[in-house]
Amino acid sequence: MDREQEELQFLGLFGIFKESYKIIVSWRKIFAQITLTLILPLTFIFLAHIEISHSLFKDIKHTEFEKEITRPGTKRYNNLSDTLSSEWITFWLFKVAYFTVLLILSLLSTAAVVYTIASIYTGRELTFKKVMSVVPKVWKRLMVTFLCMFAAFFVYNFFAASIIVICFVILPNSVVSAIILYVVLIVYLMGFVYMTVIWQLASVVSVLESSYGIKAMTKSMDLIKGNRVVAVAIFFLLNLSLGLIQFLFSLMVVHGSSYQAWKRVGFGVLCFVLLLALFLFGLVIQTILYLVCKSYHHENIDKGDLSNHLESYLGEYEPLNGKEVQLEQYDV
Repeated sequence: MDREQEELQFLGLFGIFKESYKIIVSWRKIFAQITLTLILPLTFIFLAHIEISHSLFKDIKHTEFEKEITRPGTKRYNNLSDTLSSEWITFWLFKVAYFTVLLILSLLSTAAVVYTIASIYTGRELTFKKVMSVVPKVWKRLMVTFLCMFAAFFVYNFFAASIIVICFVILPNSVVSAIILYVVLIVYLMGFVYMTVIWQLASVVSVLESSYGIKAMTKSMDLIKGNRVVAVAIFFLLNLSLGLIQFLFSLMVVHGSSYQAWKRVGFGVLCFVLLLALFLFGLVIQTILYLVCKSYHHENIDKGDLSNHLESYLGEYEPLNGKEVQLEQYDV
């Protein structure tokens, strides 16, 4: 990184994108290795999930249709009921397995990319072997942060659903209940986006600072102040890109049986490459956003302390107890 920390606070939306691109290009070898090892299988599983889920659900709908036109009480009806139950069990087991593998690969990819950028920032000697040796240790901290955020999202969704149910019980089928529903949905979406941004930044905090879990979430909330608009804009742009890729894949590959085979394969490869680049780009961006937020709040990231913190993952350095690594205020 060729920018001084004080300059990072002046990076806007496009500045963050440009800086992320420059880092990837400058260190393309190490990022290519991380991509092939972690992000490539993540991308494959993500797209394969769409295709397999569609196939499983299609079988379920077909069985349900056959059951509806079959007389109850017959042997065929009972067999269809057993088949339908089995298909639903298979569908949900597949979903659980998918989300488990997706979570593991996502956290491993996050750990690898954040650690790599931090090493680049501190000028440490960086090898792919060293990154992969650190990833499992950093992954544990990220998992704790994820579980805390999962609990926060669960409580948030529970209260949102409770409010909606209460509104419809008290004011059923009324204009007032409809207005309240729209207001609740708007507020809910705003809160959901904000919490997601907090989670992404907390993941970086969990790797680069001594805080993780609830402390990382709190630190993330403090860092995001003053940069909410940029963070939310990044969230929307990345997720809009993700949505467009998913739509293209579903339209041309999953539901593209009417197209020629070479077209479906071509669009499948295109979506795969675009999604691969988007995942890598997104992870780099959230790390750069962290550095921008630190600079904005004049929190000096001491390269020596940060380097020692990174070495602690390798067992080369044990940070002092009670010391907040790389966190010092500087005056402007």
